[in-house]
Amino acid sequence: MQANNLYGGQELLCINTEKVYDWILNEASFDLTVGDLPLPIGPTGEQLECADIDDTTTSCTVRPTDPALGEPDPIVILDRVDQEFVIDGAMVTLQLVNIRKNFVVTIFVNLVPELGGGLVEVGTATFTRCEQVILCAPTGTDVDVTYTELDCFVCTATCMLNGTDIDTLDDITVTVRLCQSIQSTYDVTLEITADFCEPRDMLPIPPCPAPTIPPQCPVIFPTTPAGTNE
Repeated sequence: MQANNLYGGQELLCINTEKVYDWILNEASFDLTVGDLPLPIGPTGEQLECADIDDTTTSCTVRPTDPALGEPDPIVILDRVDQEFVIDGAMVTLQLVNIRKNFVVTIFVNLVPELGGGLVEVGTATFTRCEQVILCAPTGTDVDVTYTELDCFVCTATCMLNGTDIDTLDDITVTVRLCQSIQSTYDVTLEITADFCEPRDMLPIPPCPAPTIPPQCPVIFPTTPAGTNE
């Protein structure tokens, strides 16, 4: 059910909103090299060793950094530089925007079946990657980056025996893939003429259902004695 307009009640309105100066969608992937990570304490309370894990099934998760956790800002606009381009025969000034992105990657290993299997977190690492995009993003506009998809997989990882020391997960390389929406925006106040809306009609509450009788089986019950007429 759609809302109706109060026709005849048009008014000149001022509305605060965001103007989108430019908007692009793109995807990117990059490789990370994680330093040596010591194996953690296992579910039994003892230090894990290489024999306790299956390093062929090492996995990962990735997320943007979170300042609320004491981490750096996930997106930092480093600077923007004016550049001239010829588009459809016209000279236009756009901006080369330098963006710094911060991520947290978490590495997991699988325990061997003898220890019950399951994932165990080995450790985390924070990474920074930078990129450049061409936008209509003059000084004063905000550049917003939103990830529509962000995932990773472990390309290589090797568990190293260290004798009396703690065994470590070495040579960890991670591939991160992201899909992103990048917009340049600016807060504006718009003047428009519009109708006011009125609320939709209330939906009726369904009445209580009437009693129902289960399907009958008159063919088999009750039975009619032979030789009698109904």
